[in-house]
Amino acid sequence: MKFYDCSTAPSPRRARIALAEKGLLDEIEVIDVNLREGEQRKPEFAAINPYLTVPVLELDDGRRITSSTGIFHYLEAAVPEPPLMGRTPAEKGLVGDLEWRIEMDGFMAIGECLRNTARGMAGRAMTGKYDYEQIPELAARGRLRLERFFDGFDGLVGDKPFLAGDDYTIADITALVMVDFAKWIKVALPEDAANARRWYDEVSSRPSAGR
Repeated sequence: MKFYDCSTAPSPRRARIALAEKGLLDEIEVIDVNLREGEQRKPEFAAINPYLTVPVLELDDGRRITSSTGIFHYLEAAVPEPPLMGRTPAEKGLVGDLEWRIEMDGFMAIGECLRNTARGMAGRAMTGKYDYEQIPELAARGRLRLERFFDGFDGLVGDKPFLAGDDYTIADITALVMVDFAKWIKVALPEDAANARRWYDEVSSRPSAGR
């Protein structure tokens, strides 16, 4: 297998952490795509992923998975242990629900803010092959969405070891990357969010977090 990565970008980091948790990251070829230099928009990479985004996981048979979510599902089926998406039907549903909520209300809100304000993303307010102009109002909305999500994040964590309960899951992966991604727009977990900060220290200390 080959993993098309970008070591500085949040989206491929989610897949990279999952690969590390499954014990596969050191066994596959990792190819870094320089997003800052626009390498993802060159014909050579477009032939690999016409969506012009990372991550991409290329399987041994040449087929390619072009999203973190797709990679999560592949890894869970290919390497069931340790499970990252729950064991029982109810757990799988709850983990999927949590991960979706974190991605939509947290991760995507940050992207909405960043991509509509960063000078280096002028004319590139969305990832992919099409160009979109920045809309400042969307940036303000994205920041507000994230701040509101962070206001409730402490309660979402509660006194559980991990977001879905006793087991580390893809919800924790996406939330960890989200919290670190939020630093790009200078938003942090509230100072009084004791549960969230305890959880963050725990998940940040896992070996996979630094991969």
